[in-house]
Amino acid sequence: MSAQPGQRRLAVVPLSFADACAMVAQLHRHHRPPRGHKFSLGVLDDAGHLHGVAIVGRPVAASFDNGWCVEATRVATDGTPNACSALYGAAWRTAKAAGYLRAVTYTQDGESGASLRAAGWQLVAELRPRKGWDSPSRPRADRGTDGITRRLWEQSRTDSPPLPSLATLRNEIRNEKRCPAPACGKPIHQAARGRPARYCSPACRLRAHRQRTTTERSAAA
Repeated sequence: MSAQPGQRRLAVVPLSFADACAMVAQLHRHHRPPRGHKFSLGVLDDAGHLHGVAIVGRPVAASFDNGWCVEATRVATDGTPNACSALYGAAWRTAKAAGYLRAVTYTQDGESGASLRAAGWQLVAELRPRKGWDSPSRPRADRGTDGITRRLWEQSRTDSPPLPSLATLRNEIRNEKRCPAPACGKPIHQAARGRPARYCSPACRLRAHRQRTTTERSAAA
């Protein structure tokens, strides 16, 4: 990355997940390190000092997690000029080179998004705040973003499918996972332990199985 006179020259490099998490734990204002990643990047100056990291992983929103989309789940820097925009730009270039069609990320109310705009990201939605992520179906601790408006940003290729609707996203924010069985769509109540339920009842699971079997037989005929 080119530098203006008097500014440090920066370079984006691959980074291990452990090193990226250590930097997030040290620098990030409101999030802890994530549990996993697809890839992580670091930004170095010409003396080899690490000034920031980006961790890119699976989208948190299930409606985005279609195998073709990634999310910049953490970006943290020590305030070095241009470090944030360098990381956001490199995150999308790396994802696109790997074959992904879209990348998304979020900012909180009060964050200008200037680094994202400088890196070519587009603001696509504003998500209203919620009281918390904890619910009877899925007990969870405060994530650090409760009660705060968030903004959704994206980078995408021209052949990327359209984003899910805001209604879909807002339902998901309310933890309203819907049963995918034919003619159902009821909320699925998740147990605090064990594997996540795919259907709201054994009857719906059976109905979905019968539909898959019928579809497979028709395709084979």
